[in-house]
This record gives sequence, structure tokens and C-alpha cells, in this order.
Amino acid sequence: MKASAFLYPWDVVGDPDAPARIADLGVGQVTLASAYHSTRALTPRHPRHRVVTAEHAALLYPPDEPYWRGRELRPHAAGSWAPGDAFGRAAQALAAAGLDVHSWVVLAHNSRLGADHPETSVVNAYGDRYPWAPCIAQPRVRAHLVALAAEAAVRPGASGTELESCGWYGLAHLHAHDKIAGVALDGTAQYLMSLCFCSSCAQGYAQVGLDMRELKDRVRRALEPVWRGGPAADPLVEAGGELLAATLAFRTRVARELQESAVAAVRERAGAGFQVLLHADPRPDRCGADAGADPAHVLGVADGVVVPCAAGPELLDPFAACAAPGAVLAANLTVVSGMGGRPEALADDAARAAAHGATQLRLYHAGLASDTDLERIRRSGALG
Repeated sequence: MKASAFLYPWDVVGDPDAPARIADLGVGQVTLASAYHSTRALTPRHPRHRVVTAEHAALLYPPDEPYWRGRELRPHAAGSWAPGDAFGRAAQALAAAGLDVHSWVVLAHNSRLGADHPETSVVNAYGDRYPWAPCIAQPRVRAHLVALAAEAAVRPGASGTELESCGWYGLAHLHAHDKIAGVALDGTAQYLMSLCFCSSCAQGYAQVGLDMRELKDRVRRALEPVWRGGPAADPLVEAGGELLAATLAFRTRVARELQESAVAAVRERAGAGFQVLLHADPRPDRCGADAGADPAHVLGVADGVVVPCAAGPELLDPFAACAAPGAVLAANLTVVSGMGGRPEALADDAARAAAHGATQLRLYHAGLASDTDLERIRRSGALG
């Protein structure tokens, strides 16, 4: 089964041994970040550093100034963590080792955009803004993300792309020094806390017969038992289910519009033969890196999907049920033991994923993995 390993440019640039090390895993492809959010990343083998701090969401290549001139919202170039054309240098080195390179583009997850333009962020039922989560219902945000997708995806040396966060982002984030676990939030509560109440969303709710002020009050009432820490399961499920049903049609339409526009923009810029995949969850209400998507719709738009399978391969099933021949269903498996991954069980996990329809594997994340984890991947036999 074809496999691709995720990498950052800083895993490769400055480490002449990195391309051969990755190729030696048995993968034929690398999914290399070209536009990424802020992060702090370990580089356990790099000859010059051990920790890279990406201070803000940035392009990992020089932006095309004429392309962005006149646009209201613009991306930022990276700082010292990925200077110049870091993506291009890494892609060239990886290609020289015989690896196919696909770009990895993060879209609706950008705390720098939220800091520079607070009005673009998701705002919850309590009036709190999420600066890491651009509201995709806002036309200028959507236009920015589509433009970003096209430029960041179609980089010299890339023969395809994977678009992450191509949909709604919400409360769950893993923000710097997160302190939001004091009250447990189940999936329903997460959804309610991820609903946006900006002016663009107000218009969208009105189109499906919802008054935003009344909706906001209903969300707050539904969540009140959660904050008290009481037995809120039954009433929350009932109220949350009603609110999910009432709001999901609007939010699903908005996500579809972004996905359709982003894929079309990438294909127009790239031309024929350029593969476009979306990181996706088959439950349309889900927010985050693997944005909720209707399986039949998204497989009719993109060439395939990358599906989170760290907790098991079952999320592949709805995609497999409607996938046409040739569609890519990539099972995303964590292979870093320190992050809960199972590199020693890669062969078993790959076989289980294949039984649920997976046609490819994604290994998260070869740059973060220890030498021991990489050796376990090699010895697993999963990659030939």
C-alpha cells in the first residue's frame, strides 16, 4: 500500500541525511508543509537544533507579491524557523532521494490572522473570539483561504497537495498552554462551543429561519448544566441535538462552498494531473484539522481524503461506501510513540485500515519520531 510521511521543511533543510533516512522507511512520498500554523516542534536528529518554534502561521516559501497585491487579507512569511524558500529547498532534496513530494497546506487555522484582524475570527455564544479559527462564513475570509490554497498547494516540485482545516474550526485547538480541560466537554458541547455568532453567520442562520439572538440564548441554556458540573448528559444531548439539526444545514453549505472553491482554485493553477486531497472527518458537525465533510460530496470534489485513524479505522467506512474507483482513501496513522502512536503495530493497523477501504497510508509524523520509532516502522513490514 502506498504510504506518505508528513514532514516540515526544517526537518530536512540543514540535515543532509534526512532525505535518505525518510526514503529508507519504505515510503514513496512525503507530505511536506508549505503553509502551516504556529507550533513548537521537536527535531530529534537535526545536526543544528532540537526544537523549532514557529511563532505564527506562515508561508514556508516566499509569497508571490504580485499575486497578493491589493488583497485585503494576506499571509505572512516565516521567520528564522523557515527562512526563504524552505519548502523549495526541502522538496528538492527529497526529490533527489527518489521521493514524490506533495504540499501540505493548513487553511482555517491561523492565530496570526486572528491577531491582525480580530473581526475575522469565530465568536462563540458568550462573545469570546477564537483568534486561531477564521470564520469561513465571512466572504473575505473564504476568498483569502481559497487564494492561499492555490498558491501554497502548487509549489515547484510538488505533484499534489493535501488541504488541512478546509472547513470549520472551533474550540478544540491545542493552543499555547491550553487550560480548557477543567470542565469535560463531550462532542455535543464541543459543537455548541464552536458555533459562530459573527454578523456573517447571523445572516446565514436567518436564511434557515433562525434568529441569532434566540439561538445564542438557546446555546447558553443548553450549556449551563455543563459549567455547573452536574449530570447534564441527557438534557444536553436533547437540546444539543435540536440545535445541531437547526444549524448544521447552514454550516454544511458554507463548508462545501469553501471545499469546492479551494479545490477548483488549486486545479486551475496546477493544471492536469495534480492530485488534490482533503483532510476530512465523515461527520459534518466536526470542526478542526480534519474538518467535517459529507463523504459523497467531498469525494465528488477532490481526488480523495485523508482520514484520522489513530483511534481506529472506522471513520473510513462512510467514505469507502461511496468512493468511486481510483479515489484515494488515506488512513492517517500516528507513528510517534510519545504522541500515543503505535509504530511497532504499523503492519496490523495498515491491514485493519485496508479492510475498511483504505487505499493509502499517511504516517504522522516522520520528523517528530525518535530513532527507535523510525526503526520500528522499518521493521514492521508494512511498507514493503
